[in-house]
Amino acid sequence: MQRILSGIQPTGDLHLGNYFGAIKNWVTQQGKFECTYGVVDYHSMTMPYKAETLRENTWRMVYQVLACGVEVDNLFIQSLIPEHAELCWILSCFCSYGELTRMTQFKDKTEQVKEQSKDAMISSGLFLYPVLQAADILIYHADYVPIGKDQEQHLELSRNIAERFNYQFGIEYFRHPEPLYTEVPKLLSLANPEKKMSKSLGEKHYINLFGDEKSITKQVKSAVTDSGENPAGQMSPGVKNLFELLKACDEMDAYHYNMAQWEAGNLQYGSLKGDVAKALVELTGKFRQNLESIRQNEAEVKEKVLQSSARIRLRAQKTMAEVREITGLTTLWH
Repeated sequence: MQRILSGIQPTGDLHLGNYFGAIKNWVTQQGKFECTYGVVDYHSMTMPYKAETLRENTWRMVYQVLACGVEVDNLFIQSLIPEHAELCWILSCFCSYGELTRMTQFKDKTEQVKEQSKDAMISSGLFLYPVLQAADILIYHADYVPIGKDQEQHLELSRNIAERFNYQFGIEYFRHPEPLYTEVPKLLSLANPEKKMSKSLGEKHYINLFGDEKSITKQVKSAVTDSGENPAGQMSPGVKNLFELLKACDEMDAYHYNMAQWEAGNLQYGSLKGDVAKALVELTGKFRQNLESIRQNEAEVKEKVLQSSARIRLRAQKTMAEVREITGLTTLWH
């Protein structure tokens, strides 16, 4: 069975964009591939943070990912597997400074840090972030990495590093991971449909995947649409976004009905919003129930995650033993 590796940073609660952009695909890929999914807390250290918040957010993300249907045996916490950091250092010796300076995410994140505080330090960890990402992928010899188009640059770097490592030592050791493109709906902010749904814009701009029924319904009801006049027959971004949400929730009957109403010029936005709110409440309701069950059995679930991380670490340790041998590093055995 071919292998998949994917990870998510623990940055608070999951929102709809996270679910449809990543976690839903994580769930459906289970059984079709050998899946390894990580809550990558090392990566969260590249931006300003507080220690207790990071620890709290890490476990919150673990519980929420499990509540969405990810199997515990496929899940690990990155910092429980320090071999990721060790391999990152080794791989950094096979990555040029020039390659890292061309990473667009470094430039974007640098701007975010500067916006938060003009005196904030830009960490070298943020600069080396793509190498740690390469280590995450290569340490498990992943065949595929589920990504969006905006992540192609980082995966290409991982492939370059693997190829350079293999060439240096004359051995085809690391696989060249391929992108696994999955259909991801482009969900926009309900408050500003000109922008992508994102937590960085503020609470009005994303829907918490574990939010209560009342707050979700209120957000949808207040979604920006238009005046209802579209003389050119062009659907406005706000209305299109509501249709995208229906489609993402697999509510195709409601989607086709409302689309027919729009094409006939009879669409009532209140009715469309009502169908979207109903679809989202139904979708998120089961996740809230699952999360409540996890919270009630928190100690047991936490132990299972620690055990799964330990089992997955054995695979990382095997890779690192082989890498140390290949690269000529001193080992504890002869």
